[in-house]
Amino acid sequence: MTTAAAPDMPTAPGPSGSSGPAGSRAGAGAGAGAVPGGSAAPRHRRRSPLASVALHTTLTVASVIAVFPVLWVLLTSLKPARYATTTDFFRETTLANYTGLLRDTPFLTWFGNSLLIAALTTLLGVFVAATTGYAVSRFRFPGKRGLMWTLLVTQMFPVAVLIVPIYNIMAGLGLLNRAAGLVITYLTIAVPFCAWMMKGFFDTVPREIDESGQVDGLTPFGTFFRLVLPLARPGIAVTAFYSFITAWGEVAYASAFMVGDENLTLAGGLQKFVNQYGAQWGPMTAASVLIAVPAAIVFLFAQRHLVTGVSAGAVKG
Repeated sequence: MTTAAAPDMPTAPGPSGSSGPAGSRAGAGAGAGAVPGGSAAPRHRRRSPLASVALHTTLTVASVIAVFPVLWVLLTSLKPARYATTTDFFRETTLANYTGLLRDTPFLTWFGNSLLIAALTTLLGVFVAATTGYAVSRFRFPGKRGLMWTLLVTQMFPVAVLIVPIYNIMAGLGLLNRAAGLVITYLTIAVPFCAWMMKGFFDTVPREIDESGQVDGLTPFGTFFRLVLPLARPGIAVTAFYSFITAWGEVAYASAFMVGDENLTLAGGLQKFVNQYGAQWGPMTAASVLIAVPAAIVFLFAQRHLVTGVSAGAVKG
C-alpha cells in the first residue's frame, strides 16, 4: 500500500520579503551590515599612492624651507670671515666667531640686560594678565565692558604709531635708558592679548570651584590662588611664553629707548655689527645662535601646554 506524498507546506515570507530560509539568510546578512539607527557604516577612503607621494613631498619641501634659514645661520657662524658669504660650509670649521664675540664685545652685558627685562616682563605679565582675566570672567563691576574694549583696541595700533607717544611718556617719567621703562612698554604689548586669552580660559573653569572655596571660607584671592590658578597651568604657560618672546625679540622700542653699550639689549647690540661699510657676519650669526638658545629652552618647557592653553582660551571670548 502506497502512501501519498504530503503537499508542500507554504512558508511565511521572511523579513526581507523573500520566503524560506534563503530569505532569512538574506535578511540576516542585510541586518549584519547595518548600523543601529538605519545609517550605513562609514567607509574610510584609502589615500591613493599618488596622493601620498604628493602629500609627503609637500611636507618635505615645507620642512626644508622652514629649517634652511636656521641651518644657514648656524653653519655660517662656524666659518671664518673670508668664507662668510660663500657656500663652503664645512671648510675650515672654527669656533673663533663665538670666542671673539664673548671676549671682544659686550655681548654678555647685552645678554644680561635682555634676560633681566624678559624675566620681569614675563613675571609681571603673567600676574597682571591672570588677575585681570579672572576678574573679568568672574565679577561684574562698572566699566567691565569698557575695559575689555580698551584691551582689544590697543592691539590695533602698530608700533610706528605708538613709539612716539610712549617715548614722550617715558621721557616725562624719567624712564628712558632704564630697564623699567622697557618692561612697562612690553607689558602694554603683552598684557592686553594675554588678558583676553586668560579670560576665555577662566570661562571654561566651572564656577562650582569658586563656590566650594567660599564654602570653605576662602577669600576671593584665596580661591583664585589656591583653587583656580592651579587649573590654569596651560593658559599660564601660553601667557608666559608670549610675554617672554615679546620682550626677548623686540627691536623697535629697545633701539629707540636704550643707548650706551652698558644699557643695550640684544636687539640693539646686534646693530653694532652692521654699519654703512658692511656687516660682520661671523659675530652676528654667532650672536643669533646664542640668542635663540633661551627662547628654545622656554619653548621646550611650555610646549606641552601651548596647544591646550590656546584652544581652551579660544572657546569663549
